Amino acid sequence: MSRPGLGPWVWLALILATVGLMMLPKGGWLVSFPEAWEIPFTPWLNAFMDWCVDVFGPAFRAFSRVMDVPMSVVRDVLNWLPWSVTLVLLTYASYALSGVRLAIFTFLSVLYMVVIGYWSESMNSLALVAISVPMAVGIGFGLGTLAFFSNRAERVLQPTMDLLQTVPAFAYLLPILLLFGFGPVVGLIASILYAFPPTVRNTMLGLRRVPQEVIEAGLMAGATGPQLFWRVRVPSAMRQILLGVNQTTMAAFSMVIIASIIGGTADIGWEVLSTMRKAQFGESLLAGIVIALMAMVMDRLTAAAAEVEPKEPVVGETFVQRYRVWLVALGLGVGTAVLAQIIPALTDYPRAWEIYPAQYLNDAVTYLVVEHSGTINAIKTLAFFFAMLPVKIGLEQTITPFSWGFEFTTTLKLAYAALALAVTAWALMSGRRQLAILLGFTGVLLFFGLTRLPWPTLLAMGTLLSWQLAGPRLAIGTFLGLGFLLLAGVWPQAMLSVYLCGLAVLLSFALGASLGILAAEYDGVSAALRPINDTLQTMPLFVILIPFVMIFKIGEFTALLAIMAYATVPAIRYTEHGLRNIPKEVLEAATAIGCTKSQLLWRVKLPLALPVMMLGLNQTIMFGIAMLVIAALVGTNGLGQQVYIGLGDGDFGVGIVAGIGMAIIAIIADRLTQAWSRKRQIELGLKAE
Repeated sequence: MSRPGLGPWVWLALILATVGLMMLPKGGWLVSFPEAWEIPFTPWLNAFMDWCVDVFGPAFRAFSRVMDVPMSVVRDVLNWLPWSVTLVLLTYASYALSGVRLAIFTFLSVLYMVVIGYWSESMNSLALVAISVPMAVGIGFGLGTLAFFSNRAERVLQPTMDLLQTVPAFAYLLPILLLFGFGPVVGLIASILYAFPPTVRNTMLGLRRVPQEVIEAGLMAGATGPQLFWRVRVPSAMRQILLGVNQTTMAAFSMVIIASIIGGTADIGWEVLSTMRKAQFGESLLAGIVIALMAMVMDRLTAAAAEVEPKEPVVGETFVQRYRVWLVALGLGVGTAVLAQIIPALTDYPRAWEIYPAQYLNDAVTYLVVEHSGTINAIKTLAFFFAMLPVKIGLEQTITPFSWGFEFTTTLKLAYAALALAVTAWALMSGRRQLAILLGFTGVLLFFGLTRLPWPTLLAMGTLLSWQLAGPRLAIGTFLGLGFLLLAGVWPQAMLSVYLCGLAVLLSFALGASLGILAAEYDGVSAALRPINDTLQTMPLFVILIPFVMIFKIGEFTALLAIMAYATVPAIRYTEHGLRNIPKEVLEAATAIGCTKSQLLWRVKLPLALPVMMLGLNQTIMFGIAMLVIAALVGTNGLGQQVYIGLGDGDFGVGIVAGIGMAIIAIIADRLTQAWSRKRQIELGLKAE
């Protein structure tokens, strides 16, 4: 873990310095960052935004009116088409791309939207995606190509993409509203901004991975620069680019509800939002499932399209043979449309045939809350007082006769300190220096609480960890990022966010890794978890909140559970992927020397899969931070709450500073986990230095 000259003694010195500062009668500026040192970023940003609105506002609003035309056209066309035609065409597309299983899933998914009575709302949401995705892909492809040809452009684009993908969408809703005005196009712009970065990254990656021999073959064939790009590089990189299109499509679907907040369209996102505000669990869940199903269908279709090998022209092939799939689709569409004119139910699904079981779902939740209120309250109380508060404000302030049933006397405090020192000394004398550092820091953290620790030592620890894992460049970036949080005056809110998200990530990763191990060992567990994972990743974040709010009410424990529900999925998937893709020859060699199944798992599979699992931890952190803003709706404090305050008060500065603060935390966590993963891969010989 350490580089030469930066050993564990520096860490232990920082831990002791933390204790020393906390023991001072009045810590002053050494513990709490002085307000007099803060820089007034907020009024400066508001003044800049006012200038932008005055100068560029008319042009942006004119663009908004222009873009409203294609949005209206697409929305009208999708609503004009009989539902049966859309159902048949999507089902056939699924069959042509992936076979019978996807076709059946698509058929049932689209039919659900019809039967549940949300067809028109679903088409309005699909119109937003149908416009935003091509525009996002076009922008992303153009910028990705520019970054491929220009190193200077790449250096600018990389941090820009990081910011766009880590700054919460709510943080930039206000400037979009101020510039473009209220309406559906505002939601379109927000979706494009959030959705195009994956295409940029995958375009760059795809173009770079084109084999050199392919390029040389194109040059030998006499291809010009444009021909080499469009006829050699792009076709060779198409699979990777299409994976970017897949991710862009999923990102656009994840913005459906947020787009409804500022767009005011009668779409499925608005249905989720309005029913959630009324605490109607059944109604919001049924509407949320529509978004999840649309996202899953489009995910499967675009992923299948990315796997299709380009078809080379065949000598003597007729027009019908070459375009058979398209001609069949045209025939099915026209035939279904004609049939819909004969059978009215194929055009307008009868209301009497709709099935809407919302009330049954509401009754089930009510029954659970009423009949098991004692158990629910006990779980909530135990988790809050015995796990969450110690991490937040420390055992020193948590242990009281009211919460734990006894007083945290001086004798008990000294006993705790002695125990923490003993286990740290034991680990140090055993040669386990990293464990000693971890135990020492954990002991201090649990005693004082993360939100009360002095800023100088936390700043030093973050910088030191970055230096040890990735060198001076990341250390400088971490120092500047954390310094911004201090100077902007959002350090206390940042620590509240780190506390809640950090605890959720640790629990999510522990749970997800355990389930991932089971899924890798047993195919039945993997098959059972796959649809659950798909649903949790495609279900709108707002909807994930609702069952927890209904059962556990407003509070930090509810937010913790909601974050865990969303953030556990990548830990499951990456753990399973890492364990299932260990080279067979390694497993055969371990088995040949007599490893039991347990030894094979703990001493061979897990160590080799750990770098991939750390990528899962990386994504778990990203998912947790993304959910923080949504969790702020249920009463949590922190940067997420600041984003809402800025949006609600029309204060651009407050919202964007908080959003940048969340992005800084996310980027630092991302770089640290990636650096650790790289280092571990090098140690295992899986990657060259």
